Amino acid sequence: MNNIGLIGKKIGMTREFFDIGISVPVTVIKIEQGRIIDLITKDKRGYNAVRIGFGGIKTSKVNKPMKGFFSKKSTEPKKILKEYRVDSLESYKEGNEIGLDVLKDAKFVDIKSKTIGKGFAGVMKRWNFGGLRATHGVSVSHRSHGSTGQRQDPGKVFKGKKMAGHMGDKVRTMQNLEIIKSDSENHLLYLKGSIPGSKNTTVFIQKSIKNIKKLTMSEKIKKIEEAKNKKEKKK
Repeated sequence: MNNIGLIGKKIGMTREFFDIGISVPVTVIKIEQGRIIDLITKDKRGYNAVRIGFGGIKTSKVNKPMKGFFSKKSTEPKKILKEYRVDSLESYKEGNEIGLDVLKDAKFVDIKSKTIGKGFAGVMKRWNFGGLRATHGVSVSHRSHGSTGQRQDPGKVFKGKKMAGHMGDKVRTMQNLEIIKSDSENHLLYLKGSIPGSKNTTVFIQKSIKNIKKLTMSEKIKKIEEAKNKKEKKK
């Protein structure tokens, strides 16, 4: 259960080149240094947990109860407070810094972030509906959704019906993203592929929950090089 996570900001995307000539698209995330603000014990809540603060915030933007909380813990106000459950609190102390070291043994991570908001969208864009006929009696409502209900019984539109509405701007989770490399000096994490959200989106990162036996890019490249060396030896 000791799955302590990190919070970062999506900087953008680039490519990572390998020696054998393969390039992989990667998302670059700027990791924010976290600080352990509070330790929650079983006696208090019935479980052990670590509360970590990420990012700075002006004191003027913090309400009075939180000002009291931070002054009691003798630390500057933090923008985001996140709680992570742990089995034991022995290796954690208030005031300790949390950084990329948390992911040093991890090969894959799960991330959570907000998708790009698209505003109010119709059913053809939002749900990939086909629309109504282009001619033969259809006028004005070519891109409409058509009927949404049945008749007097049940006499209502069911919850979850696919209709026009606000598209995007929702929290989504992506699992098993491969860590291509990490730069502890500049606090950067390079993940394979794309992730939801625009630039500067807040990203929540944790070690992958699922036990994956998939090969990483570096492991694949090692196998390719070993196979090449075997062929050359045979020649």
